[in-house]
Amino acid sequence: MRIIADLHIHSRFSRACSPKLNLNSLEKWADIKGINLIATSDFTHPKWIKECEKNLKSCDNGLYKIKGSKKQIFFIFTTEISFIYKKGDKTRRVHEVVLAPSLKQVKKLNKELKKRDFNLSSDGRPILGMSDRDFLELIKNIDERFEIIPAHIWTPWYALFGSKSGFDSIKACFEDMSEYIFALETGLSSDPPMNWRLSSLDKYTLVSNSDSHSLKNIGREANVLEVDENKLSYDEIIDILKKGDKKRFLYTVEFFPEEGRYHMDGHRKCKVYFSPKKTIKEKGICPECGKKLTIGVSHRVNDLSDRDLGFKPKSAHDYKKLIQLDKIIAESVGLKTRDAKSVMKIYWDMIENIGSEFYILLDAPMKKIKENVDNNRIIKAIEKVRNNDLIVNPGFDGEYGKVKIFQDNEKIKSSQESLF
Repeated sequence: MRIIADLHIHSRFSRACSPKLNLNSLEKWADIKGINLIATSDFTHPKWIKECEKNLKSCDNGLYKIKGSKKQIFFIFTTEISFIYKKGDKTRRVHEVVLAPSLKQVKKLNKELKKRDFNLSSDGRPILGMSDRDFLELIKNIDERFEIIPAHIWTPWYALFGSKSGFDSIKACFEDMSEYIFALETGLSSDPPMNWRLSSLDKYTLVSNSDSHSLKNIGREANVLEVDENKLSYDEIIDILKKGDKKRFLYTVEFFPEEGRYHMDGHRKCKVYFSPKKTIKEKGICPECGKKLTIGVSHRVNDLSDRDLGFKPKSAHDYKKLIQLDKIIAESVGLKTRDAKSVMKIYWDMIENIGSEFYILLDAPMKKIKENVDNNRIIKAIEKVRNNDLIVNPGFDGEYGKVKIFQDNEKIKSSQESLF
């Protein structure tokens, strides 16, 4: 069976997250999107873990379902943790995705963290003043099946390879515990081809997750796996991620990295963004205000890479870049907001008549879409997204980039015109 998995999201107990992020809503939107396996998120937060304990039922395989639900939507216990500590005369800020084999083991970990006086109530993504290496040792001592995947590894401020507070290698971060790292989350501002430029990353499985702070953004990045229905379990998911078997890890669904908030170098206040080459020419200084530019993901990848863009390792998985369906509809009908009632009316009609969002974007025959959509611009837009025929203005210094499907003067025949 094909599994679409989003292993890194947030609950309403994380800062700057939607208050609508509860378990029932997560299940509902996973179903709408076409996601089979979704993270519980935020399992260190005491209020959230109580809700999980109350509302989730164990499937006796390390995965969970909403009690009483007939939907085939499974939950896996994961969370994101922020580590801030001093190492090598530099303050490190690294985020990690932590995967847990069961609710029972989550509670053991939380108990241990409380013993160490960490404040788990302040945020669904808590800040721990210990090194990534020491935390990895801690969880392995509780249960060897706990795993860590470094989160959005290129983000400047909070990531393993971040230009502001990260490391230049996995070994420098995890030291003697590096052998336990088997996968890396590429993040919204990078895609697989960018990561293929580093030969040192060839042995790691590159995963993609939404890191969603709202319901509609669930699945904006995801992992597509092939799993024997009789073997579906926490251990099987971990085994697929560890081995990177192409027959089981099929591909990732990718955000356009240029749309990510830190793809290029820049200074948001001055609305200045540069390519790495231009930044070097300007000596890393904003020409408008004279302050330092925020070095983006593209530049950081360039600094650490030992290959040219375009190289593809033999072990590399496939990937597909997508734009969310409501964004496609909004641009197609000429509206700036994806939340407009008219946009959502078309969205819900398409979900009802064609299938889940991932089915529409990835698998639905164009014939079926044409039979159920009475708007040629939407039909053409889906075709253009599938073909990566788009216009992209990159993000920088915390500002999202913009992906456009149509040229400003591009015209598509209406349904009426297409009949003649």
